[in-house]
Amino acid sequence: MAAGLAAVLLLMPAGCSADERGAAGGTLRVAGASDVDHLDTASVYTTWGGLLARQFARTLFGHRASNDFGEAVTVRPDVAVQIPTVRNGGLSQDGRTYTIRLRGGVLWNTSPPREVTAADFVRGIKRICNPAVPSGGKAYYVETIAGMAEFCAGYAEVDPGSAAAMARYQRRTKVAGLVAKDARTLVIRLNRPASDFTSLLALEFAAAAPAEYDRYIPDSPEFRRHTISDGPYQITSYTPGRRYVLEKNRNWRAASDPIREQHPDRIEISLGHDSPDEVQRMLESGAADLPWDQPVPAARLGGLRDDPGFAIMEGSALDPYLVFNTLSPNNRGALGRTAVRRAIGYAVDKAAIVRIYGGPDIAEVLNQVIPPHSVGHQEFDLYPTPGDGGDPGTCRRLLAQAGYPRGLTLKFPYRVSGYHPQIARSITGDLAACGITAVPEPDRSGAFYRTTLVTPARARAGKWDIAVPGWVPDWYGNNGRTTIVPLFDGRHYGANSSDYGGFNDPAVNRLIDQALNARDVDVASGYWAQADHRIMADAAVVPLVNQRTPIFHSDRVRGARYLPQYRAYDLNQVTFS
Repeated sequence: MAAGLAAVLLLMPAGCSADERGAAGGTLRVAGASDVDHLDTASVYTTWGGLLARQFARTLFGHRASNDFGEAVTVRPDVAVQIPTVRNGGLSQDGRTYTIRLRGGVLWNTSPPREVTAADFVRGIKRICNPAVPSGGKAYYVETIAGMAEFCAGYAEVDPGSAAAMARYQRRTKVAGLVAKDARTLVIRLNRPASDFTSLLALEFAAAAPAEYDRYIPDSPEFRRHTISDGPYQITSYTPGRRYVLEKNRNWRAASDPIREQHPDRIEISLGHDSPDEVQRMLESGAADLPWDQPVPAARLGGLRDDPGFAIMEGSALDPYLVFNTLSPNNRGALGRTAVRRAIGYAVDKAAIVRIYGGPDIAEVLNQVIPPHSVGHQEFDLYPTPGDGGDPGTCRRLLAQAGYPRGLTLKFPYRVSGYHPQIARSITGDLAACGITAVPEPDRSGAFYRTTLVTPARARAGKWDIAVPGWVPDWYGNNGRTTIVPLFDGRHYGANSSDYGGFNDPAVNRLIDQALNARDVDVASGYWAQADHRIMADAAVVPLVNQRTPIFHSDRVRGARYLPQYRAYDLNQVTFS
């Protein structure tokens, strides 16, 4: 399936010179709606949060932005000297031990500067399991690194309100598979071979963490005021929900960083622009240079086709999708019943969602959870409706058969950025036609991904019933685990989990294990596809569309380079005319 991804650029107007570098320096102005879900690399799990973290936090491996898909998704060394292989001695014959050498000259912006060490990476990976804001990607590392499951289980018992207690646990408790052999040698032992392990180490979760982070509760307000950088930029000013200012990290050296640049002198990110039209006006007028988390308005797509600042990037994402809170006690626990979820699956007009995003050039209907161009994708539709327009009659009939002839009342939080208000209105209308009253609740504080969907106590208390998040694969290429594991492996459900609805099916979990144990990608792909069928048979979610990404930059931007996993141009690469 991954071989179908031949190029990232679906459209690049002839007038756009993708290779024009322009001049370094100046201030890059970025505009958008929402603050990040988390600023701490251990916990960040939104595309725009990851894009920000990339500027000040470095990983062992990573990706270099490019307008060629193959180049952009290739895993490359970052702080590591090279990609470990059996031939170069970095990978054992059985595929279970990685010996990773760190390059010199990678410095923290501390006073005095000091080198990033293997111990900093051990600390960073351990922090993934912190009990205050554990990583939504924790399962990736629990499944792979020897001793990580035991370490995380113990960490969950530590007081999440005490930075000292967390630091003490991390210092005193070893992870069997994580060893800082010396300052520049990290040895990682796995439970089983994992052909995608370097991709896991390229995620922000596995970034190095300085010793100073032990002073703070992860991602707390205190932490956010004291971030430390080993990347090209450092955060010098932060007003929550309103503004970030990044300036050059003077300790960063180009020779020590093969995947980033340091072109702008300053990066200013302004937040609170809740309308895509407002951000687009800022870009077209030159008041801003790049978008943050807002799409190009659908109404502007036609008029921008010949603009050199416009492009449409190919996509592979479950974005957006309707998720059910299977733990909600509301409506006598209705959403915990497969029959009810199946009924709702028939109600939604997916064709309307395609129109909201700008039509079939931009979005395509999705009927399964693994999107096109990702490992394990197979086309099927267990809940077909005429023209993908929904079938309220079938929904009503199945709902009555399930014991709810008078319908349901559902709490429906939604994001105010992008097209999400329109999507919420569309789905609310679809459900009304089925006899279901959805009560929309706009989220203007950025809590949607930070607390609303990722707090188990809120789910169990019925604070929400349905929501429309989005999911972009954490990486491309050999990426079978990037959708099924974080969203549907119920064994890892807990605080900050991306299994927002608490879905847990032993049959799906067994298929996950079989896929992870497969040594061949094609064999694993078959298990991922089976898991997808099982998830849809249980109606855990309602997939809506797979989006391509229209993107626009101001006319003074040169050298814009794309990062598919963030759906954005890399901030540190930008130059100006």
